[in-house]
Amino acid sequence: MSLLVVTSPHAHGPLSTSQVMRTVLLATIPGLIALTWYFGPGTLVNVIFGGLVALPCEALALRLRKQPIAPFLKDYSVLVTSTLLCIALPPYAPWWLILVGVAFSVLIAKHLYGGLGYNPFNPAMVGYVVLLISFPLQMSSWSAPVPLIEGTPGVMDALRACFVPASYDGVTMATPLDVLRQNTGQTLEDLYAATPQLGHFGGVGWEVVNLAFLAGGAWLLYRRIFTWHAPAAMLVSLALCAALFYDEGSSSSGGSPLFHLLSGATMFGAFFIITDPVSSAVSNRGRLIFGALIGVLIYTIRVRGNYPDAVAFAVLIANFSAPFIDHYTQPRVYGHGKDQRDE
Repeated sequence: MSLLVVTSPHAHGPLSTSQVMRTVLLATIPGLIALTWYFGPGTLVNVIFGGLVALPCEALALRLRKQPIAPFLKDYSVLVTSTLLCIALPPYAPWWLILVGVAFSVLIAKHLYGGLGYNPFNPAMVGYVVLLISFPLQMSSWSAPVPLIEGTPGVMDALRACFVPASYDGVTMATPLDVLRQNTGQTLEDLYAATPQLGHFGGVGWEVVNLAFLAGGAWLLYRRIFTWHAPAAMLVSLALCAALFYDEGSSSSGGSPLFHLLSGATMFGAFFIITDPVSSAVSNRGRLIFGALIGVLIYTIRVRGNYPDAVAFAVLIANFSAPFIDHYTQPRVYGHGKDQRDE
């Protein structure tokens, strides 16, 4: 009799792997609604097209590895990877950008290392960084939020931007993080007054988008899909760094804690990216260190680096450090004293 061998992660309890992945996909809905409300339907087109690319890529990789195809397609893990990547991409990205990013995430970042449960780096963030380094112009072409432009982009606009990019002339605008990073002479008060997209705290649209992903993440915590340790440590360390170096708004200020918490991909990264059980730390103490490290790296790269948002780079660096963190945060073996831990 032939038995199906399924790799980790294995679900112990009421939720199977497919149920966990479906729950994660459902939790992205509030964020997708907010992105669609403020930036138009481009992100939805990204997600749908990315899923249509991801499924055949997954099937091809499984066939080449001589693995059964149907069970792995039914666990929804590849759709989670493509969805998280496509949410991070700018709305109205061209089809070839989505194709390259999703294919690299699935074929290289996931299956080259052995598939689900073996990838040392978050596949979606690997694909994102590859696109950001290879195609910086397309990856920095974020559309302006709807309240700041005349006319709301429609579904046909999104389809033209995706499949016939030359026929779509969208209005792009620097993100709030990019505006603050490029500021050299204005105080934050003057910068907020002169730059409409900065909004109240984290930018027009971005504040609501981050709160929407926070709501989705809170639901995942309620469903016990992951523990609170990594997200809380990341958000607290990011806020502490921002508070420590915030100088009440001079031209060299890195931004207030609220600005960093409600800008860019902060909440999306905290609840949907760093909580990946495969590429993060294992123990609760390790997750606290893992999340805190990511928060510090995000602030450092945002303020001192060359990229306005730094979630992907911070996550990959922390993924690289996860085995080291696990080595020094192993829980004590039951029945052994502290001095017997390494015996």
